Amino acid sequence: MIIAIDGPAGAGKSTVAKILAEKIGCTYINTGAMYRAVAYKLLQIGGKFTEEDLKNILENISISLDKDKVLLDGEDISDKIKDEKVSKMASKIATIKIVREKLVEKQRQMAKEKECVVMEGRDIGTVVFPNADIKIFLTATAEERAKRRYEELKAKGFNIPYEHLLEKIKERDKIDSTRKIAPLKPTKEHIVIDTTDKSIEEVIEEITDIIKKVNLEKIN
Repeated sequence: MIIAIDGPAGAGKSTVAKILAEKIGCTYINTGAMYRAVAYKLLQIGGKFTEEDLKNILENISISLDKDKVLLDGEDISDKIKDEKVSKMASKIATIKIVREKLVEKQRQMAKEKECVVMEGRDIGTVVFPNADIKIFLTATAEERAKRRYEELKAKGFNIPYEHLLEKIKERDKIDSTRKIAPLKPTKEHIVIDTTDKSIEEVIEEITDIIKKVNLEKIN
């Protein structure tokens, strides 16, 4: 079974997908972390690259996802890829065809090796697995998503102005939704869930009910 969870930054995809996967006994795959890993690698070489540089990196890079850990060529970069510079670079390279093709290939291979997968990102139900068994699209207002990010960073000791985070989220939304390659948007098969006024538990319960309903329909 493949459960696709898509949506914009800050909608709760990672937290929901991770807890959901554990609850129903599936493997959790964070595709956004893979783009961030490539972005981090590019920033390590100065942030400037040619198409040939990018091709070589994608052919030789090793990205492993182990629950909360993201390993790049064997190095744990889980915390390093949360940096704003990495986010910006990840959004930039996500518009490059060769990057998406290579990472989609890796994502499909990861899922192929598992019986049940909860995969989250921005194009899982549209590009990576258009025939996913269940497609969920999580969303929330930009203001609520900025607030969540602000509180998350504050808890870690970072004091970044809320207004700055809101601006960045709106900027990221515009880039993701208007890019030519795999723009961020739900399909008619996606079940859209607005998480603005819902707790993580409520969202997970709602998705769990959807999964039960789909499984019952398959049996009948």
